Amino acid sequence: MANVVFLKGRNWCERMKLSEWLDQKESDGFDMSQVTLPDELLYDEDPDETIFFKEIKPCGILCTEKHPFSIVARFGHWYYCRGQDKKAGIHSSGMEWRFFTKDKDLALKTAKSHIE
Repeated sequence: MANVVFLKGRNWCERMKLSEWLDQKESDGFDMSQVTLPDELLYDEDPDETIFFKEIKPCGILCTEKHPFSIVARFGHWYYCRGQDKKAGIHSSGMEWRFFTKDKDLALKTAKSHIE
């Protein structure tokens, strides 16, 4: 069984939501723009909504190579922003970025700036 992250004071069988984990890290003084999520949190919960997604894929929908993209997904009152910078170019790796914020406008502005 995968590792499970729990909130302090919770019943042993209750899983922590991503937004609760982020709130706890913020209260512990972590730099939320650079926090790294445990895999069990990142892949166990679907976002409440995806508010922005753009990918640069001029080679067509059947291409399986890497392409620059930006995405902003909302988890509770947190926005998870990530992508691969447009400057990395088509079919290249590297220049990946990510951060969390509670500011929707900042999340959208940042995501768009990396892909335009």
